[in-house]
Amino acid sequence: MSDDRNLETLIAGWLDHLAHERGSSAHTLSAYQRDLMQFAGFLAGRLGRPAMLSDLGDVDTRTFRSFMASRRQAGVQSRSLSRTLSAIRSFFNWLERREIAKNRSAQQVQRPKVPHGVPKPLTIENAQATVAKTMDQEVDWVAARDAAVLLLLYGCGLRISEALGITRRDAPLAGRDSLIIKGKGGRERLVPVLPIVQEATGNYLELCPYSIDADDVLFLGAKGGPLSPRIIQLRMKRMREDLGLPDTATPHALRHSFATHLLSAGADLRQIQELLGHASLSTTQLYTEVDRDRLIAVYDAAHPRA
Repeated sequence: MSDDRNLETLIAGWLDHLAHERGSSAHTLSAYQRDLMQFAGFLAGRLGRPAMLSDLGDVDTRTFRSFMASRRQAGVQSRSLSRTLSAIRSFFNWLERREIAKNRSAQQVQRPKVPHGVPKPLTIENAQATVAKTMDQEVDWVAARDAAVLLLLYGCGLRISEALGITRRDAPLAGRDSLIIKGKGGRERLVPVLPIVQEATGNYLELCPYSIDADDVLFLGAKGGPLSPRIIQLRMKRMREDLGLPDTATPHALRHSFATHLLSAGADLRQIQELLGHASLSTTQLYTEVDRDRLIAVYDAAHPRA
């Protein structure tokens, strides 16, 4: 093949590889596409025309750094910049493995320093209040649906994309005490299902006005299409207002709460890693910091010498 392929075509090929060979999630693909298309636009602005394959070998470290600096000036934060650099490096590594092009200049660009973040779970009391609120509102199918989704996040520790990716065939109903979840990087894990989650899912299916085929997604939007994560985010926003929860009480905070509350109850860190689907134990270890902070707060409040 001649070197007249443009950069956008190459990016599309890389994204296709991530989707079909690496099993990357739709969320990851969308973020990486956005990152690489911004890079393509930056190069086009410098060249005065769309970048082609033959241009890629000439992209030096200074150009990569200039691109990162332009994103910083546009207000992009360090965490997103770090992901952008990872996407660019992964793309160029793919080009080299496929013997399409070779350029390792991006490897010389220093990764932005990302502030050390600690998960922000809900307290046990707030998590229980959230669950109770969803269960109390099961008067129509939409409320029953939202209750089932939120219970999957807190009761099973799922990411919202994982919960919304469950099919009707795999619905966690009575008699199904575990789910096989495909998480980030296509990694599969076995997740236990609590009876309360089974009950909530059954209530939703009984009330849902739509017929759902076995291979269709389990959770539907108001018009019968796949449920958008945004709807669940808005549901949590309303619950924050109703219950007086902190701004950190998001759908993902329910997953953090699942892990932190298990750790507080004495669960093994390796077991929590398996349940969450973390590739590295170091990611799971962040929850020990949350638990440590909770213990210190209890100490400060209760110890007579504190």
